[in-house]
Amino acid sequence: MRSALAAAGALLASVAFATGGDAASPAHCTAIVVDPGHNARANLATEPIGPGSHARKIKDGGGTRGVVTHTPESVVNLRIALRLRKLLRADGYCVVMTRTREAGVSMGNIARARIANRAHAALFVRIHADGSTSTARHGTSTLYPAFHRGWTSDILPESRVAAMKIQRALVRTLGSRDLGIVRRSDITGFNWSNVPVVLPELGFLTNPREDRLLNSPAYQQRAARGLERGIRAFAPPRG
Repeated sequence: MRSALAAAGALLASVAFATGGDAASPAHCTAIVVDPGHNARANLATEPIGPGSHARKIKDGGGTRGVVTHTPESVVNLRIALRLRKLLRADGYCVVMTRTREAGVSMGNIARARIANRAHAALFVRIHADGSTSTARHGTSTLYPAFHRGWTSDILPESRVAAMKIQRALVRTLGSRDLGIVRRSDITGFNWSNVPVVLPELGFLTNPREDRLLNSPAYQQRAARGLERGIRAFAPPRG
């Protein structure tokens, strides 16, 4: 019996390690899934935009990059996500990461949502930076799912509340321009999620000032702190 329990524990630990998560049981702590958007290479394969849909969308177009620093968005997203993981773990959350390194082709957005679904996450936080054809565009927004019966109807009320709380905390912590919360019906990772989900756009890498800020370790820590405060306001840790 003891050997069977040890084997089960080892299996749980190996699963947690593979997804960059904590080995603690979600029954004993609040699970948060942190999704650093994109990865080293784009994924131009397509996938259904929602369950049962004939409409398809590219899995990952690759994101934007800094207009001054030329840093890929995926790198910025990951740096902030790793800082957020550290803060959340210190708070007592169970944290699952969709990735923990910058390497390879990006997974699809269905795969990202399924990680959150399997974790029974209290919140699925998808970290991104924005881009625009105008270098003057700047500020912070938080995206959440639009209503679609059978896709998002069950998670929409909570997702909207989470978006409001995270947006408020981010703007206060970063001192950035408040672009508000934004409903989106075209985001695959929203439509496949069975748990509350938000996508913070932390700033514009196509804006010279925000590009420099988003590549500053101090500002990355502030962004992580703002996210952590918003998450705590929405789903306090158990215990």
